[in-house]
Amino acid sequence: MTAVRPATDADLQHLPQLESAADEVFAQLGITGLPPAADIDDFRAADAVLVAGDPPVGFARIDLIAGEPYLSQLSVHPSAMRRGLGSALLEASVAWAQQHGHDSLALATFRDVAWNAPFYAQHGFVEVDADTPALRAVARHEDELGIAMFGARVLMRRAFVPFSG
Repeated sequence: MTAVRPATDADLQHLPQLESAADEVFAQLGITGLPPAADIDDFRAADAVLVAGDPPVGFARIDLIAGEPYLSQLSVHPSAMRRGLGSALLEASVAWAQQHGHDSLALATFRDVAWNAPFYAQHGFVEVDADTPALRAVARHEDELGIAMFGARVLMRRAFVPFSG
């Protein structure tokens, strides 16, 4: 199993292309024209970027929105899919949030795509309403981008006990 680690600055150069490659699997479902991948500066602005592989073949990006940790992106290169990297990155993201004193991790995803909402549900995420300032901001942002035109969206959260230091 590939270890998950914090991204280095050298890793960041690989992430836009990795994100674009991962988004290509949506085309098999007729989902095309997704917003472009983040650029290196966008990744630098994240609160955390975790990667698997050297060079990275998967990454998770976490942003604090209104103080709430939000999994903005989880991408695995198609050549590395179905090997547990997505699960490892997701669990490492939960651990990051716990270690930073948070009691949950939230995300937005496609409801009916097998490697989206059903995948997250298998990892303890449950559907929630836009019940916090962070999730209201996420819902507004997705509306502005028109993401729902690609398929039904769902907000999800996994609650946990934060680590106390």
